Amino acid sequence: MTEQLNMRLDKEIRMSVLQSMVKIRIAEEEIQNLFMANLVRGTTHLAIGQEACSAGVARALIKGDTVTCTYRGHGHALALGMSLQALMAEMMGKESGACKGRGGSMHMTDKSIGLLGENAIVGAQLPIAMGAALTAQVKQTGNIAVTFFGDGATNIGVFHESLNMASVWKLPVLFICENNLYGEYSPQRTTTPIDNLADRAASYGMPGVIVDGQDVEAVFAATAIAAKRARNGEGPTFIELKTYRYRGHSRADTGPYRAEGELERWMKRDPIEIILYRMIEDDEIDETEFAEITKAVEQEVYSAIEWAKNEPFPQLDAADEYIYYNG
Repeated sequence: MTEQLNMRLDKEIRMSVLQSMVKIRIAEEEIQNLFMANLVRGTTHLAIGQEACSAGVARALIKGDTVTCTYRGHGHALALGMSLQALMAEMMGKESGACKGRGGSMHMTDKSIGLLGENAIVGAQLPIAMGAALTAQVKQTGNIAVTFFGDGATNIGVFHESLNMASVWKLPVLFICENNLYGEYSPQRTTTPIDNLADRAASYGMPGVIVDGQDVEAVFAATAIAAKRARNGEGPTFIELKTYRYRGHSRADTGPYRAEGELERWMKRDPIEIILYRMIEDDEIDETEFAEITKAVEQEVYSAIEWAKNEPFPQLDAADEYIYYNG
Protein backbone atom coordinates (compact mmCIF):
# COMPACT_ATOMS: atom_id res chain seq x y z
CA MET A 1 0.00 0.00 0.00
CA THR A 2 1.37 3.42 -0.92
CA GLU A 3 0.31 6.53 0.99
CA GLN A 4 0.85 10.15 -0.04
CA LEU A 5 3.75 10.87 2.30
CA ASN A 6 4.99 14.21 0.98
CA MET A 7 3.74 16.08 4.05
CA ARG A 8 5.78 19.22 4.60
CA LEU A 9 6.15 20.12 8.26
CA ASP A 10 6.22 23.73 9.35
CA LYS A 11 9.48 25.36 10.36
CA GLU A 12 8.94 24.98 14.11
CA ILE A 13 8.30 21.23 13.88
CA ARG A 14 11.15 20.75 11.42
CA MET A 15 13.51 22.49 13.83
CA SER A 16 12.24 20.34 16.69
CA VAL A 17 12.80 17.03 14.91
CA LEU A 18 16.18 18.18 13.61
CA GLN A 19 17.31 19.00 17.14
CA SER A 20 15.92 15.69 18.37
CA MET A 21 17.89 13.74 15.77
CA VAL A 22 21.09 15.64 16.50
CA LYS A 23 20.66 14.93 20.21
CA ILE A 24 20.11 11.23 19.55
CA ARG A 25 23.13 11.02 17.22
CA ILE A 26 25.54 12.75 19.59
CA ALA A 27 24.24 10.90 22.64
CA GLU A 28 24.71 7.53 20.97
CA GLU A 29 28.19 8.39 19.75
CA GLU A 30 29.11 9.28 23.33
CA ILE A 31 27.45 6.11 24.65
CA GLN A 32 29.84 4.13 22.46
CA ASN A 33 32.76 6.09 23.89
CA LEU A 34 31.53 5.41 27.42
CA PHE A 35 31.27 1.72 26.65
CA MET A 36 34.81 1.60 25.30
CA ALA A 37 35.96 3.38 28.48
CA ASN A 38 34.24 0.64 30.56
CA LEU A 39 31.77 3.12 32.05
CA VAL A 40 28.82 1.29 30.46
CA ARG A 41 28.73 -2.35 31.49
CA GLY A 42 27.10 -5.34 29.86
CA THR A 43 26.23 -4.61 26.25
CA THR A 44 24.79 -1.83 24.14
CA HIS A 45 23.21 -1.54 20.70
CA LEU A 46 23.31 1.70 18.73
CA ALA A 47 20.87 3.03 16.13
CA ILE A 48 23.14 5.68 14.61
CA GLY A 49 21.70 6.33 11.14
CA GLN A 50 18.14 5.49 12.17
CA GLU A 51 17.31 8.75 13.95
CA ALA A 52 14.47 9.72 11.61
CA CYS A 53 12.54 6.62 12.67
CA SER A 54 12.34 7.45 16.37
CA ALA A 55 12.08 11.23 15.95
CA GLY A 56 9.43 11.07 13.22
CA VAL A 57 7.19 8.60 15.03
CA ALA A 58 7.48 10.31 18.41
CA ARG A 59 6.47 13.65 16.93
CA ALA A 60 3.16 12.16 15.74
CA LEU A 61 2.14 10.83 19.17
CA ILE A 62 0.16 12.48 21.95
CA LYS A 63 0.21 12.27 25.73
CA GLY A 64 -1.09 8.92 26.91
CA ASP A 65 0.12 6.96 23.87
CA THR A 66 2.48 4.12 24.73
CA VAL A 67 5.61 2.76 23.08
CA THR A 68 7.52 -0.50 23.30
CA CYS A 69 10.72 -1.10 21.41
CA THR A 70 13.80 -3.24 20.93
CA TYR A 71 17.09 -3.16 22.84
CA ARG A 72 18.22 -0.59 20.23
CA GLY A 73 16.04 2.03 21.87
CA HIS A 74 18.11 4.89 23.32
CA GLY A 75 16.90 7.16 20.51
CA HIS A 76 13.28 6.28 21.12
CA ALA A 77 13.63 7.18 24.80
CA LEU A 78 15.14 10.57 23.97
CA ALA A 79 12.64 11.28 21.19
CA LEU A 80 9.77 10.61 23.59
CA GLY A 81 11.19 13.05 26.11
CA MET A 82 13.52 11.18 28.46
CA SER A 83 16.13 13.56 29.84
CA LEU A 84 19.77 13.11 28.95
CA GLN A 85 20.58 12.91 32.65
CA ALA A 86 18.13 10.05 33.22
CA LEU A 87 19.40 8.20 30.17
CA MET A 88 23.12 8.59 30.82
CA ALA A 89 22.78 7.73 34.50
CA GLU A 90 20.83 4.60 33.59
CA MET A 91 23.46 3.65 31.01
CA MET A 92 26.07 3.77 33.78
CA GLY A 93 23.88 1.87 36.24
CA LYS A 94 23.38 4.80 38.59
CA GLU A 95 20.61 5.19 41.17
CA SER A 96 19.45 8.43 39.50
CA GLY A 97 18.89 6.69 36.16
CA ALA A 98 15.50 6.24 34.53
CA CYS A 99 15.20 2.77 36.09
CA LYS A 100 17.26 3.43 39.21
CA GLY A 101 20.22 1.76 37.52
CA ARG A 102 18.41 -1.60 37.26
CA GLY A 103 17.56 -1.54 33.57
CA GLY A 104 20.65 -0.34 31.79
CA SER A 105 21.02 -0.08 28.04
CA MET A 106 18.62 -2.86 27.06
CA HIS A 107 15.67 -2.26 29.39
CA MET A 108 15.17 1.52 29.40
CA THR A 109 11.68 2.30 30.69
CA ASP A 110 9.86 5.49 31.66
CA LYS A 111 6.11 5.39 32.25
CA SER A 112 5.94 9.19 32.47
CA ILE A 113 6.72 9.52 28.75
CA GLY A 114 4.77 6.43 27.67
CA LEU A 115 7.82 4.22 27.19
CA LEU A 116 6.75 0.81 28.46
CA GLY A 117 10.21 -0.53 27.87
CA GLU A 118 12.96 -1.75 25.63
CA ASN A 119 13.04 -5.53 25.32
CA ALA A 120 16.10 -7.75 25.11
CA ILE A 121 14.16 -10.69 23.67
CA VAL A 122 13.42 -10.29 19.97
CA GLY A 123 9.71 -9.65 19.47
CA ALA A 124 8.82 -9.61 23.17
CA GLN A 125 7.55 -6.05 22.91
CA LEU A 126 4.74 -6.87 20.47
CA PRO A 127 2.38 -8.65 22.88
CA ILE A 128 3.06 -5.96 25.50
CA ALA A 129 1.77 -3.43 22.99
CA MET A 130 -1.31 -5.61 22.49
CA GLY A 131 -2.09 -5.24 26.18
CA ALA A 132 -1.60 -1.48 26.06
CA ALA A 133 -3.78 -1.18 22.97
CA LEU A 134 -6.53 -3.32 24.48
CA THR A 135 -6.45 -1.15 27.61
CA ALA A 136 -6.86 2.00 25.51
CA GLN A 137 -9.71 0.38 23.57
CA VAL A 138 -11.61 -0.84 26.62
CA LYS A 139 -11.18 2.42 28.53
CA GLN A 140 -11.91 4.46 25.38
CA THR A 141 -9.02 6.82 26.09
CA GLY A 142 -8.39 7.73 22.46
CA ASN A 143 -4.78 6.68 22.86
CA ILE A 144 -2.80 4.24 20.76
CA ALA A 145 0.02 1.78 21.34
CA VAL A 146 3.13 1.78 19.16
CA THR A 147 5.57 -1.09 18.94
CA PHE A 148 8.93 -0.89 17.19
CA PHE A 149 10.75 -4.01 16.03
CA GLY A 150 13.38 -5.05 13.52
CA ASP A 151 13.18 -7.05 10.32
CA GLY A 152 14.25 -10.23 12.12
CA ALA A 153 11.21 -10.15 14.41
CA THR A 154 8.85 -10.57 11.44
CA ASN A 155 9.95 -14.20 11.17
CA ILE A 156 8.92 -15.32 14.65
CA GLY A 157 5.61 -16.62 15.89
CA VAL A 158 4.66 -13.82 18.26
CA PHE A 159 4.82 -11.32 15.39
CA HIS A 160 2.14 -13.19 13.45
CA GLU A 161 0.07 -13.86 16.56
CA SER A 162 0.13 -10.19 17.50
CA LEU A 163 -0.84 -8.93 14.05
CA ASN A 164 -3.64 -11.48 13.86
CA MET A 165 -5.05 -10.53 17.27
CA ALA A 166 -4.73 -6.81 16.60
CA SER A 167 -6.63 -7.10 13.34
CA VAL A 168 -9.39 -9.36 14.65
CA TRP A 169 -10.02 -7.03 17.61
CA LYS A 170 -9.31 -3.81 15.67
CA LEU A 171 -6.85 -2.73 18.33
CA PRO A 172 -5.44 0.82 18.19
CA VAL A 173 -1.84 -0.24 17.60
CA LEU A 174 0.87 0.67 15.10
CA PHE A 175 3.37 -2.01 14.14
CA ILE A 176 6.53 -0.16 13.13
CA CYS A 177 9.27 -2.24 11.57
CA GLU A 178 12.65 -0.50 11.49
CA ASN A 179 14.04 -2.53 8.63
CA ASN A 180 17.79 -1.89 8.72
CA LEU A 181 18.38 -4.93 6.48
CA TYR A 182 20.09 -7.03 9.17
CA GLY A 183 18.81 -9.32 11.89
CA GLU A 184 21.87 -9.11 14.14
CA TYR A 185 24.53 -10.27 11.66
CA SER A 186 22.26 -11.91 9.07
CA PRO A 187 21.22 -10.01 5.91
CA GLN A 188 17.48 -9.96 5.36
CA ARG A 189 17.89 -11.62 1.98
CA THR A 190 19.28 -14.77 3.66
CA THR A 191 16.45 -15.17 6.17
CA THR A 192 13.33 -13.78 4.50
CA PRO A 193 11.83 -14.71 1.10
CA ILE A 194 10.35 -11.26 0.34
CA ASP A 195 11.89 -7.82 -0.10
CA ASN A 196 9.08 -5.72 1.37
CA LEU A 197 8.05 -6.87 4.82
CA ALA A 198 4.97 -4.65 4.71
CA ASP A 199 3.52 -7.13 2.19
CA ARG A 200 2.85 -9.43 5.14
CA ALA A 201 0.22 -7.03 6.49
CA ALA A 202 -2.24 -8.11 3.78
CA SER A 203 -2.45 -11.54 5.40
CA TYR A 204 -3.98 -9.89 8.45
CA GLY A 205 -6.32 -7.47 6.70
CA MET A 206 -4.47 -4.33 7.69
CA PRO A 207 -2.70 -1.62 5.66
CA GLY A 208 0.97 -2.24 5.00
CA VAL A 209 2.88 0.96 4.27
CA ILE A 210 6.46 1.22 3.00
CA VAL A 211 8.25 4.41 4.01
CA ASP A 212 11.67 5.97 3.46
CA GLY A 213 12.98 5.64 6.99
CA GLN A 214 15.70 8.23 6.34
CA ASP A 215 13.15 10.99 5.70
CA VAL A 216 11.76 12.21 9.03
CA GLU A 217 8.88 14.05 7.33
CA ALA A 218 7.79 10.87 5.53
CA VAL A 219 8.03 8.92 8.79
CA PHE A 220 5.91 11.52 10.58
CA ALA A 221 3.31 11.56 7.80
CA ALA A 222 2.90 7.78 7.72
CA THR A 223 2.63 7.63 11.50
CA ALA A 224 0.10 10.47 11.65
CA ILE A 225 -2.12 8.78 9.05
CA ALA A 226 -1.97 5.42 10.82
CA ALA A 227 -2.51 6.99 14.24
CA LYS A 228 -5.64 8.76 13.00
CA ARG A 229 -7.03 5.45 11.70
CA ALA A 230 -6.33 3.75 15.01
CA ARG A 231 -7.88 6.53 17.10
CA ASN A 232 -10.99 6.39 14.90
CA GLY A 233 -11.47 2.71 15.68
CA GLU A 234 -10.30 1.51 12.26
CA GLY A 235 -7.65 -0.81 13.64
CA PRO A 236 -3.92 -1.40 13.25
CA THR A 237 -1.39 -0.49 10.57
CA PHE A 238 1.94 -2.05 9.66
CA ILE A 239 4.59 0.53 8.74
CA GLU A 240 7.91 -0.60 7.30
CA LEU A 241 10.63 2.02 7.65
CA LYS A 242 13.48 1.33 5.25
CA THR A 243 16.54 2.43 7.21
CA TYR A 244 20.12 1.47 8.06
CA ARG A 245 22.37 1.33 11.11
CA TYR A 246 25.84 2.73 10.59
CA ARG A 247 27.38 0.74 13.42
CA GLY A 248 27.46 -3.02 13.83
CA HIS A 249 24.95 -5.07 15.75
CA SER A 250 26.47 -4.33 19.16
CA ARG A 251 29.55 -3.26 21.06
CA ALA A 252 32.72 -3.57 18.99
CA ASP A 253 31.11 -5.24 15.96
CA THR A 254 32.68 -3.63 12.88
CA GLY A 255 30.18 -5.14 10.46
CA PRO A 256 32.48 -7.27 8.30
CA TYR A 257 29.40 -9.00 6.90
CA ARG A 258 28.30 -5.87 5.02
CA ALA A 259 28.62 -5.75 1.25
CA GLU A 260 31.42 -3.50 -0.02
CA GLY A 261 30.24 0.08 -0.41
CA GLU A 262 26.87 -0.56 1.24
CA LEU A 263 27.53 1.60 4.31
CA GLU A 264 28.88 4.45 2.21
CA ARG A 265 25.80 4.42 -0.04
CA TRP A 266 23.47 4.69 2.94
CA MET A 267 25.52 7.42 4.58
CA LYS A 268 24.92 9.55 1.49
CA ARG A 269 21.26 9.57 2.58
CA ASP A 270 21.90 10.53 6.18
CA PRO A 271 18.59 11.37 7.91
CA ILE A 272 19.95 14.48 9.58
CA GLU A 273 21.37 15.83 6.35
CA ILE A 274 18.16 15.14 4.42
CA ILE A 275 16.02 17.38 6.62
CA LEU A 276 18.84 19.89 7.16
CA TYR A 277 19.40 20.55 3.46
CA ARG A 278 15.66 20.65 2.83
CA MET A 279 15.43 23.38 5.46
CA ILE A 280 18.40 25.21 3.97
CA GLU A 281 16.73 25.16 0.56
CA ASP A 282 13.60 26.63 2.14
CA ASP A 283 15.60 29.37 3.91
CA GLU A 284 14.63 28.05 7.33
CA ILE A 285 18.18 27.53 8.60
CA ASP A 286 21.77 27.99 7.45
CA GLU A 287 25.02 26.14 8.10
CA THR A 288 26.07 28.57 10.82
CA GLU A 289 22.82 28.12 12.74
CA PHE A 290 23.12 24.36 12.42
CA ALA A 291 26.68 24.45 13.77
CA GLU A 292 25.42 26.44 16.75
CA ILE A 293 22.64 23.92 17.38
CA THR A 294 25.14 21.06 17.20
CA LYS A 295 27.53 22.76 19.60
CA ALA A 296 24.74 23.46 22.09
CA VAL A 297 23.57 19.83 21.96
CA GLU A 298 27.13 18.59 22.41
CA GLN A 299 27.47 20.67 25.55
CA GLU A 300 24.15 19.37 26.83
CA VAL A 301 25.24 15.77 26.26
CA TYR A 302 28.70 16.28 27.80
CA SER A 303 27.19 17.98 30.86
CA ALA A 304 24.74 15.10 31.37
CA ILE A 305 27.57 12.59 31.14
CA GLU A 306 29.76 14.41 33.66
CA TRP A 307 26.80 14.71 36.02
CA ALA A 308 25.99 11.01 35.68
CA LYS A 309 29.59 9.98 36.31
CA ASN A 310 29.42 11.55 39.75
CA GLU A 311 26.08 10.04 40.72
CA PRO A 312 26.04 7.12 43.20
CA PHE A 313 25.46 3.47 42.32
CA PRO A 314 22.54 1.64 43.98
CA GLN A 315 23.32 0.10 47.33
CA LEU A 316 23.82 -3.66 47.31
CA ASP A 317 21.19 -4.20 49.98
CA ALA A 318 18.64 -2.49 47.69
CA ALA A 319 19.04 -5.05 44.90
CA ASP A 320 15.57 -6.47 45.51
CA GLU A 321 13.81 -3.13 45.28
CA TYR A 322 11.69 -2.09 42.25
CA ILE A 323 11.08 -5.71 41.22
CA TYR A 324 7.33 -5.19 41.22
CA TYR A 325 5.36 -2.16 40.13
CA ASN A 326 2.67 -0.88 42.47
CA GLY A 327 0.89 1.85 40.53
